[in-house]
Amino acid sequence: ELVFATLIRLIEANGVKGMHINLSARAFQTQDWWSQLNQLLEVGVVDPEGLVFEITETAAVADLKDARTLMELVRGKGCQFALDDFGVGFSSFNYIKELPVDLVKIDGTFITSLADRPDSQLVVKAMVEVARGFGKRTVAEFVDSAATLEMLKGLNVDYAQGFHVGKPIPE
Repeated sequence: ELVFATLIRLIEANGVKGMHINLSARAFQTQDWWSQLNQLLEVGVVDPEGLVFEITETAAVADLKDARTLMELVRGKGCQFALDDFGVGFSSFNYIKELPVDLVKIDGTFITSLADRPDSQLVVKAMVEVARGFGKRTVAEFVDSAATLEMLKGLNVDYAQGFHVGKPIPE
């Protein structure tokens, strides 16, 4: 509820177009946020395409079928999903196949020191190819230098997130 109120305030004050919102495993166990999302979208202040809900593998694993159903309902409203911390769990590739996500966020452990780590370059390249094969876009986390950003462009990563791109700012 607080995040939606904050989003409305930011839209009205600063013209913010959207927000990425992390969902916990608990969000998939209750329907509270779903009803709050419906209320938010009914008001018409928020463009659903600007809302990206980020989930980790652990948030979705409790009940894959229920998580998928809820995600499809939310996507039906025009919102998007991102699979956060991709690559750190053993089942990552199964989740990219089974869950209706739009974005795959490559975990920062693969991005840190990317220019100096041929093994990480190989893993990132493979993740990008797999994500693209499933029709997903990719986001690299923890981008902290121009060299890393250039390397990610060469690896066909779609988006970058990190201190080199922009530091967090207060609302």
